[in-house]
Amino acid sequence: MKKAVAEFIGTFALVLVGCGAAVISGMGTGATSIDSLGIGAAFGLTIVAMAYGIGQISGCHINPAVSFGVLVSGRMSMADFVTYVIAQVLGAIAGAIVLYLVLSGKASGWSGSLGQNGWGPGYLGEYNVTAAFIYEVVGTFLFLVCILGVTQKGAPVGLAGLAIGLTLVAIHLFGINITGTSVNPARSLGPAIVGFGTNPQALHQMWLFIVAPLIGAGLAGYLFKSGILAADDVIPERGTATSDVAPGASAPRERK
Repeated sequence: MKKAVAEFIGTFALVLVGCGAAVISGMGTGATSIDSLGIGAAFGLTIVAMAYGIGQISGCHINPAVSFGVLVSGRMSMADFVTYVIAQVLGAIAGAIVLYLVLSGKASGWSGSLGQNGWGPGYLGEYNVTAAFIYEVVGTFLFLVCILGVTQKGAPVGLAGLAIGLTLVAIHLFGINITGTSVNPARSLGPAIVGFGTNPQALHQMWLFIVAPLIGAGLAGYLFKSGILAADDVIPERGTATSDVAPGASAPRERK
């Protein structure tokens, strides 16, 4: 139960803060380089904060793709995976609802955007579905390589949350104008559901933000499960230690 509550809170915070920053910065009209940095920082710093806040409880996945990658890597049971995903989706919807309530109170009016992901004509850089799909697969793959790498056996404890948060910032800087950057099905689904009345297209395009991240995460998980990216004979540096869940981890630490 504690893990589910932690995942709910973490995903709630990610959607509220990250998508809130995206909307307030004017993402709906096309993100500038400064906007992109601010949006990426909002998502990345929220990951860092939540990793250190709830990492010891649930591993701070707050992303169904992360949970899927961890499942494929062999570090998570199917029962926990289902529990995590339900909590993450509910947290994302709750975060989007609160964001909607806040933005709808703006005196000068509000466009109706909740930071939904998308692609195609009229959306940010107007990239096509192929570009969007490739970006989301590759972006999620790289994100999971970082997550599974910094939480595997022998990795220094304490820096995982920072490394993961900075990786998410970098992924946003690379491709926010392509899809708005998802790499997280829950982050996409919450705003798409709550904002359906003003932007139904986001929910119609939701399939890409489920399928592509799961492919990328599954591939990363397989590379660690198969041993291709698993650390061999790692000798921890002096002054480091390992544990099942590292402080600030975004995945249960691999057992030796």
